Amino acid sequence: MSKDSSRVRLTAGRVASFACPDGKSQAFLWDTDAPSLMLRATPTGRKTYAFEGRLNGATVRIGIGTAADWSLDAARKRAAELKQQVDGGQDPRELERQKLAAADAKKLADVAQVEAERLADMAVGEVWSAYLAERRPHWGERHYADHLKMAKAGGDVAKRGVKIPDSGERPKTVPGPIYALLNMPLRDLTPARVEAWAAEQAKTRPTYARLCWRCLKVFLNWCAEHPEYSRLLATANPAKTKKTREVLGKPAVKDDALQREQLTAWFDVVGKISNPVIAAYLQTLLLTGARPGEVLSLRWDDLNTQWKGMTIRDKVEGERVIPLTPYVAHILAGLPRRNEWVFSSTRALSLDPASIERRKAKHVRKGSVAPTGELVQASVSGHLTDPSSAHRCACAAAGLEGLTLHGLRRSFASLTEWLEIPSGVVAQIQGHKPSATAEKHYKRRPLDLLRMHHERIEGWILEQAGVRFDPAAHASRLHVVG
Repeated sequence: MSKDSSRVRLTAGRVASFACPDGKSQAFLWDTDAPSLMLRATPTGRKTYAFEGRLNGATVRIGIGTAADWSLDAARKRAAELKQQVDGGQDPRELERQKLAAADAKKLADVAQVEAERLADMAVGEVWSAYLAERRPHWGERHYADHLKMAKAGGDVAKRGVKIPDSGERPKTVPGPIYALLNMPLRDLTPARVEAWAAEQAKTRPTYARLCWRCLKVFLNWCAEHPEYSRLLATANPAKTKKTREVLGKPAVKDDALQREQLTAWFDVVGKISNPVIAAYLQTLLLTGARPGEVLSLRWDDLNTQWKGMTIRDKVEGERVIPLTPYVAHILAGLPRRNEWVFSSTRALSLDPASIERRKAKHVRKGSVAPTGELVQASVSGHLTDPSSAHRCACAAAGLEGLTLHGLRRSFASLTEWLEIPSGVVAQIQGHKPSATAEKHYKRRPLDLLRMHHERIEGWILEQAGVRFDPAAHASRLHVVG
């Protein structure tokens, strides 16, 4: 017992009047009714109850609480409980720690139970949203937009299509294939359910359904890698079944491409397209063998007039540089420089800034984006976005129905066979991955070597098409604009 302490029978009055003497750091007052209970006072006027006893030869002191919060009877009762524990050989502090640990464990178990119940009822759509959010930093804008599109609810007024005769309105868009699965719990996405979904989608849009099915398999693989979702899956990947593959069928091999004898007709009708930007775009597409979207996003800064090169935004390698051949340079030099885009859109110039901002906000709400990160509408992006309609009309006039924009890329690769151009050269120009060890690790063709082959390809195609063009007489008029 401290020398600054005394033992009396504690009463409410004594507790209230007890104070720490001047010059002391603390003072104690022991209770005679409960010998292990003491009252401690400090110079600040704070008074607290505490228990003190001996356990295994050592002094054990445990705070009970302040006199303001604890009544004297309650403090005596608590001191008696602590004394009983000490007399029984138990350390009250260890018992309290065990009690708190048990309470924390129960709380964690309750939280885990609530989370397990939430996950058990989690819909496919909620997990799909989490999947898109996690993967978006690793995807391109177009790939992300495709995933949004395949899960859209539909019901919007279609921007294309024949108007309904009775109402004069355009039809509504249909839901994306994945949308049919979004509202069901993930645990109910069984192989049988996926097979039924595939059979239904294959009735009207088998090609798009095959794409969505492949994306669905990747999504479920992602779920299998996350413990919180993997335990909800009926199998390792419910979408990976033989019956689903059979129901969707195999994609037909696309073989639309221009034949040598069709080049004259194609160049003739394309040259008559009223919009010179579209006409130049289509010819550039054929003569470079690039992907349609790569040419659409071509900027004036991508054209190197000094070294006669063209930088293509490549979906495989990020970007590649191909030759700027004479005829392509000639037709591009004749295009108007309205903005940063080589194949610019006149629609962008017809809107005031406020209208453009309204359209941007509208398409941001819908989540529609273009491959370059710009919004889909040409009026917003500033460049062509869908010249396929003009191309279809031109091909119909020439009797070349079914030739797609990607078919022009296929045409470039096919026509080079007539010249026996090395396959590695064609692959490097078109942006295909090397298919052989020597191509992948050893051969690095400089731009000059590619140009020798590429100009030969261009000259031969123009010759077969009956297009008169003298590179020397039509020296490139492309130049740097300051």
